[in-house]
Amino acid sequence: MDHERPALGLWNVVDVEATCWDGRQPPGAVNEIIEIGLSVVDLDAGGRIARHRVLVKPARSTVSPFCTELTGLTQAEVDTGLDFAAACRLLAAEHATGSLPWASWGDYDRNQFTRQCRATGTEYPFGRHHTNAKAVFTEAYGLGRRPGMAQALRIAGLPLEGRHHSGEDDAWNIAALVLRMHERGAWPAVTP
Repeated sequence: MDHERPALGLWNVVDVEATCWDGRQPPGAVNEIIEIGLSVVDLDAGGRIARHRVLVKPARSTVSPFCTELTGLTQAEVDTGLDFAAACRLLAAEHATGSLPWASWGDYDRNQFTRQCRATGTEYPFGRHHTNAKAVFTEAYGLGRRPGMAQALRIAGLPLEGRHHSGEDDAWNIAALVLRMHERGAWPAVTP
């Protein structure tokens, strides 16, 4: 056993789905998070150890038919969700999002949380250690362009599990990619 190697520990892998439209968004509507998928990765153990789904009820938009076709989420389903502030509190309280490092596929998820927290006066639920898994993957595989998640799974020789554009399933799949990058020695270490 290598006693010099620091513990890598747990990571939260996050993927969100937000309200969207085919074409222009309706007047007064804004993109709002409607689903938060969160998978927990234990890099020391080399596995995905938990998956979670938080539905969020939008306050200033509705789920369009296009959004339902893309994500599988309906307005009736997200109406059963938490309001955004309560969802953020749940992430912090139950998933240690303020203290664990976290990753997402690209910067969309981090930016969407930042925008929505500012717009609603909600406390940002995540800590400062965010990793753009798409950028790390692109570098690790020597690619010229950053691939989408489904394409990255194919490149890595991993199956797409579940429904693409489901926050819960996408977070689970991104977690598999994080583990693959860790196996290749390409996942960055986070120091406190």
